[in-house]
Amino acid sequence: MNAPAPTQSSADHSPLVKGMLNLAHAVDHLFLLIFAAAVATIAADFGFAKWEDLMPYGAGAFLLFGLGSLPAGRLGDLWGRRSMMLIFFFGIGASAILSAAAQNAWQLAACLTLLGAFASIYHPVGIPMLIERSSNPGATIGFNGLAGNLGVAAAALLTGFLIKWLGWRAAFVIPGVACLACGALFAWACPHETESPAKRKGGAKVTLSPAMMARAMVVMTAAAVTSSVLFNFTTNGNGQLLTERFRGVMEDPATLGILLAAVYAVASIAQVVVGNLVNRFALKPFFLFMVLAQIPMLFLASQTQGWWLFLSLMGVMIFVFGAIPFTDVMIARYVDDRMRSRVSGIRLGVSFAVSSLSVWAIGPIVKAMGFGNSLLVLACFSLITATILTMLPGAAHEQAAQP
Repeated sequence: MNAPAPTQSSADHSPLVKGMLNLAHAVDHLFLLIFAAAVATIAADFGFAKWEDLMPYGAGAFLLFGLGSLPAGRLGDLWGRRSMMLIFFFGIGASAILSAAAQNAWQLAACLTLLGAFASIYHPVGIPMLIERSSNPGATIGFNGLAGNLGVAAAALLTGFLIKWLGWRAAFVIPGVACLACGALFAWACPHETESPAKRKGGAKVTLSPAMMARAMVVMTAAAVTSSVLFNFTTNGNGQLLTERFRGVMEDPATLGILLAAVYAVASIAQVVVGNLVNRFALKPFFLFMVLAQIPMLFLASQTQGWWLFLSLMGVMIFVFGAIPFTDVMIARYVDDRMRSRVSGIRLGVSFAVSSLSVWAIGPIVKAMGFGNSLLVLACFSLITATILTMLPGAAHEQAAQP
């Protein structure tokens, strides 16, 4: 079987390459959440009395997940996106295998931090690579979001079963080996770039004024910070939330993993829907609706137990996931492809680095306040996000910016 010709054409990526780029999004989120899904088991193995005491050791992964986006985006534009994606696949797979060898909390924290550094590559590199020649960026971003959040679901499902059958170390090793295999397949399937994105001619026609562009990016970055706090807190804390609120109803980790995976799988569909609707509605009111709808859902989740909690949590995640595509759509619509990775890297670096504090704080906050009050605090973050979004450019500016 012969490999594809080692050149890059102006045509869209092959179905296999597009599939691998979408799979990489799932891989990215899956690996970042293995620790959260396994934290109770690892805590018991390392001699911690409560999972809340071990949870802060995973914060380094999310800090580097944010800060690493800055150099990753720059290298993606100036060096090449294909090369960076190869580093992503091989680096994250090797880091996961290394994590399985950790013998104490600090060793695991170091391995997870390394994993977060490699995981930071995908969003500023993989998504711009996927949409660089897409004829319908909104739909492409929506489907890519579905893939990413199916990775969130897979983390809950796969980790739960691997812990039950083989132990928590296998929950890192088996996906790690699979990721190395994915890297080899991507190296074979994806043609070499003839020039870096920064050197290409053409790209998106940017018609927003510099002042309006700066305003839009500042607002979107600020909103991304607050919404990322909500995303990180929920995706890292939902497993323990279900465990607590289903106590006496069911307590098997594999079954709870299935329930949490179902929440994420259903919620992921929201990104596909948003991606296909984003060109039919003005971005500002549509984005505001998705964020404001989070508030009543979070209130319901804070007050419910058992199956009512399951339903309200699904509502929370539908609107949390549904709000994710907007920033990527803005970048695809308004930013020239030659600098998309750098713009994405700056936005992601700020928002993910700041929101990594929420991962560190999950254990102490839940220990001090309980999940009920913690969810009410998250509702305040949704309100802050909505307030920030009111400063986005209005419909008139948006229509003027259409290419």
